[in-house]
Amino acid sequence: MNYIETAIEGVYILEPRVFQDARGYFMETWNQADFDKHVGKVTFIQDNESKSSYGVLRGLHYQKGEFSQAKLVRVIKGKVLDVAVDIRKSSPTFGKYVLVELSEENKRQLFIPRGFAHGFLVLSEEAVFTYKVDNVYAPQAEAGIKWNDEDIAIEWPINPQDLVLSEKDSRALSLKEAETF
Repeated sequence: MNYIETAIEGVYILEPRVFQDARGYFMETWNQADFDKHVGKVTFIQDNESKSSYGVLRGLHYQKGEFSQAKLVRVIKGKVLDVAVDIRKSSPTFGKYVLVELSEENKRQLFIPRGFAHGFLVLSEEAVFTYKVDNVYAPQAEAGIKWNDEDIAIEWPINPQDLVLSEKDSRALSLKEAETF
């Protein structure tokens, strides 16, 4: 696995070694000892998966307080534009983001530490998205920031009329209004 540091400390792109031949391919997607060596000790306790169609934007989500989560995300089918937004008030990169294309072709993964809001936009006809988390889901700690927050200014490559948002994501708060870390 190749671990690539991003412009925001603690956020990593992981590129697996893919062994391909006439039968297909093989790759290692997770190795605890390797991850600990390159990123640090994180104990993932749950795997989640979602399926979405073109134009679906999920996010920007996070959990507050003791229920904060680190995530390791990847795409099994399709293509998404994945984003991690630093919402740690004491961080020099507060309000900044990392934007990475994850796809079944590039097989990249993105590690997002605690203290970040996360979201993704589906760029393919459909996408199957999977992620590991290091803490339990707690509905009472769930929070979100507007996908089009002016202070964050994410450059989404889609016409806003083509977006498919949940009602919850449509009502998300701005970064200035949101409870951050």
